[in-house]
This record gives sequence, C-alpha cells and structure tokens, in this order.
Amino acid sequence: MTTNLTKQTHFDAIIIGGGACGLMCAVQAGFLGKRTLVLEKNDRVGAKILISGGGRCNYTNLYATDQQFISQNPHFSKSAFSQWTVDDTISFFETYGITGKEKTLGQLFPVSDKAKDVVQVFIDLCVDLDQEIWCDAEVKMVEKTGDGFTVRAEVNGRQEYISAPSVVIASGGLPIPKMGATDFGLRTARKFDLKITDTAPALVPLTITGKDQPWYEQLSGNSIFCRVWNNRISFEENILFTHWGLSGPAILQISSYWKPGEYIHIDLLPNQNIADLLQQEKEANGKKMLLAYLAGLYTRKFAEALSDKLPVEKNLASLTKTDIENISQLIHEFKVKPAGDKGYDKAEVMRGGVSTDELSSKTLESKKVPGLFFGGECVDVTGWLGGYNFQWAWASGFVIAQNL
Repeated sequence: MTTNLTKQTHFDAIIIGGGACGLMCAVQAGFLGKRTLVLEKNDRVGAKILISGGGRCNYTNLYATDQQFISQNPHFSKSAFSQWTVDDTISFFETYGITGKEKTLGQLFPVSDKAKDVVQVFIDLCVDLDQEIWCDAEVKMVEKTGDGFTVRAEVNGRQEYISAPSVVIASGGLPIPKMGATDFGLRTARKFDLKITDTAPALVPLTITGKDQPWYEQLSGNSIFCRVWNNRISFEENILFTHWGLSGPAILQISSYWKPGEYIHIDLLPNQNIADLLQQEKEANGKKMLLAYLAGLYTRKFAEALSDKLPVEKNLASLTKTDIENISQLIHEFKVKPAGDKGYDKAEVMRGGVSTDELSSKTLESKKVPGLFFGGECVDVTGWLGGYNFQWAWASGFVIAQNL
C-alpha cells in the first residue's frame, strides 16, 4: 500500500492517521476532487476498525444524536451531526456493498459480520479516487510554513518531508497502545498552543481491590442484566463479574461518567420489585428457601455468593419485614466503590482531548492555526458504547473534507 516515495505530487492535505476519521476524510476529499496523503503509523490502515465489535465492526448506531456524547461543550458536535447524519452513514456503506443489521439498542453491524469489509471500502475508494496512503509512516514533526505545513515522517526507515496547505490530525487517542496508539494528536495540539481537556480512559472495565476483591473473583464469568447509575446518568444493560472487578456493557457505559472515589449503584433486578415478588412466592410456596428462590432469578453461584449478605438459609415464610427490606435494599441498590479502572490498555476510547474551544464546530479547523484540523477521537467528543464513536469519526472526517 505504500507508494513509490520518490514520486511525490501535490497534495491538498496531509491526513495523519489512517483510522475511521482519516479514511473517511480522504475519501470525501477525493469526491470533491481534492488530493490527500494519508500517513499511517501501522503496517495497515483501519487497525481499530478491524478489532471493533469483536472483529465485526459496530459501524454506527441508529439512534445516534449529540445527546450520547460527553464533552466540555455538549453542543459542539451538533453541527457535524447535522452535516453527516446516521442516514448518510448507512447510505454511504450501502452504496459500496455493506448492508447493516441491527443487533441490539440500535447497534448496526455489517450483515457479513466482517470488519475487514468496512476497511476494504475505504482502501478501494482511495485507489479509485487517487488518494495516496503510506503505511509504516510515523510522523515526527508538523511545522507551520508560510503557505501551509511541512510534515516530517519516517517511512520504512527513511526520512520524508511532505508539504501541503492543510494538515488533518486524525491520529486517535490513547487506548490500546499495543496497536500503535500514542499521544501524537495531543502533543501536536500543545505544540500549537491549543488547550487540552483532561483525558482519561473511557468505556473501560472497573477494578475492585482490597477485602471485597475475592467476592467479585468468585463470581467471575457471571453476567446479569442490571440498571447501573450514578448521580449523572443511568444505563440498563448486562454487567459482567470478573476476577478483578466489573465489566460488561453497562459498566463500560457508566465508566465514562465515573470519577475515582465515587460510588456506582446497581439495580440487580430492574423493572421488577423484589419485595412484591417475594410476597407472592411466600404466599404460594412459603417452604421454599430464599437461596433456591434467588437461584431461580440468577445463577446458583450468584445466589450462594449472597449468603454473606442475605439470610439465604431461611425459607420464605420465615422472612421478616426487616429481612425483606434488607433484601430489597441489596438487590435494587447494590453499592460499589471501584478502586480504579483497567486503563488505556483495556479502554475502548479516550475521554477528553483537544478542547472544543479551540476548534470551529462547523469546520473542525483550529481557530488559532488556519489549515490545521482535528477530528475523531483526539477531540473532546466521546460517545457511548454501541457505534456512537464511529458515527463521530465518519461525521468529523466528512466535515473536515468539505473545508480543506
């Protein structure tokens, strides 16, 4: 995929990062007759696309709006999402042979269940539109010059200097360093004196340490549909117990809204009332043990794990009002104080990034540095789990391409 480097021609823009945002930007620029060069650090483009959704790529969400995104400026993404909608994403991929199927909660996957099909669309279009891609290209420097920018990159061990009127930073965030993730976008922003909103891992499992850790470890592998909430937001999806704490969709979602030192609350039986259920069962089958009843609602292992918290050896008929109140409190408001999270190694995305104060919401161009654009994950726009971050990547790539 790396071209003959001695045959450099004019580029309207240099795009740093061959992920979702960078690839969409290159293709959309090509549709407008603009020529771009994509510089990708890895040996192939779309590395994060390829592993997303377990290799199936949840490429958008049918219900995506600006409401499912975290940012210091919650209104910032509205312009991009009005310029490139979910329908635009669906139509774009359908045009090039990818039909979507909804799995759950609006999550759209290719019918083929193959993330590589999504990447191949962009590779083929870049070839057709004469957009150049250099892989194994690590950018070392971006300099502002009189008529644009000069980029120095190490490409297959050789130093290359490339100039263009515009530069697009689409180099992603900090998660999954083993896949080449770096702080390049943040470093570049700082170099040009742009503000950075504090960054942290997001959509990340949470850890439990100390005396409570063995209790979670014994439940490793148990998954329960729950409502998880804090004083800012609530999610209803599965949680997964692990040997180091909690994971699963609901935990990943709440992690983006969690700060160290805070509690999270878990309703282990959402949309039902355990006190009412117990009363009904008590009248119908009072001899049944609480342990057996809970094992019917959950797994036997989970019911047994509650033995140090609830009177599981009592039969239902002997449960007192206080017992039922305690059971209800635990089931509907299980409190957890995580010790931390699993870090960027296990995070799906990064929270924070280049401050939206520094960028035009209509063009994603730097207000201080004309011709310098930021898109995708390195910007302080972080979506929920379920295809939302891809929708932001496609939209920001499209918007930038219109303004090169």
